[in-house]
Amino acid sequence: MPPDRDELFVPGGLSLENKRRVSRQIHIGDVPVGGGAPVSVQSMTNTDTRDWRATVSQIERLEEAGCEIVRVAVPDEQAAETFAMIKKSVRIPVIADIHFDFRLAIRAMQAGADAIRINPGNIGGPDRIKRVIDTAREREIPVRIGVNSGSVEKDLLAKYGHPTPEAMVESALRHIRFFEDNDFGLIKISLKSSDVITTIQSYRLMAEKTDYPFHLGVTEAGTVVSGAIKSSLGIGFLLLEGIGDTLRVSLTAAPEEEMFVAWSILRALKLRDRGVELVSCPTCGRTELDLIGIAERAEALLKQVKTPLKVAVMGCVVNGPGEAKEADVGIAGGKGSGILFKKGKRVEKVSESELLERLLSEVEQMTGEKIKR
Repeated sequence: MPPDRDELFVPGGLSLENKRRVSRQIHIGDVPVGGGAPVSVQSMTNTDTRDWRATVSQIERLEEAGCEIVRVAVPDEQAAETFAMIKKSVRIPVIADIHFDFRLAIRAMQAGADAIRINPGNIGGPDRIKRVIDTAREREIPVRIGVNSGSVEKDLLAKYGHPTPEAMVESALRHIRFFEDNDFGLIKISLKSSDVITTIQSYRLMAEKTDYPFHLGVTEAGTVVSGAIKSSLGIGFLLLEGIGDTLRVSLTAAPEEEMFVAWSILRALKLRDRGVELVSCPTCGRTELDLIGIAERAEALLKQVKTPLKVAVMGCVVNGPGEAKEADVGIAGGKGSGILFKKGKRVEKVSESELLERLLSEVEQMTGEKIKR
């Protein structure tokens, strides 16, 4: 069974004043992970890796959306062959994701992988894992030891009766000891479950036992809305406790959507600042324009903006500017018209049909970035 919900809460509650967990630092390409470095954002391509052009194109879109480290699946020899072409064609670090065949891990490292992700439980016996370790050590390539609730070894399931946090942590520690016994310490750890509470408890328990950097995530979180909720809770709770060095939001959606959620989490916790934070009211009986449509359109277009900015879209000219006075810029609509405001102060009156365009133009002027309509 999942851990008792009461176990989630700690005396005194959570606070942004909590210090971050002290972890070792590794480098994925030129991106530092752990050791006090900013929490980095990752994603994974969903293209056929064997189609290197399509994969490179998606990686470029992900980078534009804020991805700092990307992972690609290497399921077979043909994918391993194209990996080198992908790596040479992109700017951000590339991690090779390997399952079942240790030879693919070696091939990917030889092709220039900045790191590899393996689940030692399905990569083969000790001799095969050792061959992966030997290559990683020679090339100084970090390895992410990934344990998911669905990959816990049978003996541990028999011991604990379920993929509990204790089972997941024991599985990870077993693999870590093997790596350490083979003189390898460039390790990053993930302990993911589709259950938010199991995920939180697993990372929390592991944080007491090791100082390796952590890759955060809730696996198989779901589609955009449900997956964003579960990821925000699981990842956000841990980050509030100071746990976590890099993260991936896993959604059943285009990978670019993962970037929006990931940066929203970091921005909300004031850990990183990138892009637009959109403030919009929930609408009420005073709303006299299509606020929902305007807000949705604004959010979709403002995703292009990289400069940190707080933008408000409000439905009431009476209270809107005051309620969103901390916004850098915003609009508040009335019947047939609205106002453009900055820092809660009125700038000008604009017709309803021109409100959104006027807002976008103001954002472009403030950031120097062009928004593609």
